[in-house]
Amino acid sequence: MRFQLFHRLVDPGSARVRQFVVEHELTAEVKFRNVSFDEPLAELKARGADDRVPALWDGEQLFVGAEAVIARLRAHLDVGRGK
Repeated sequence: MRFQLFHRLVDPGSARVRQFVVEHELTAEVKFRNVSFDEPLAELKARGADDRVPALWDGEQLFVGAEAVIARLRAHLDVGRGK
């Protein structure tokens, strides 16, 4: 699975999520998409969102806001634990 993280460099919530991705070694699984550029912004809007960031596309659903994005990434990390 490859996640797409729609973000802005100057957005504090985006920075928090990027830090989470790096700290939890998810950089190979999360593609950063800076919505300051036209193409990523158009792709975010095509998924039914406005320009709010951070937003995470997991291939099926869009999660908007730092808390929702981090919760989704935590769920991904938890898969298979406890077995």
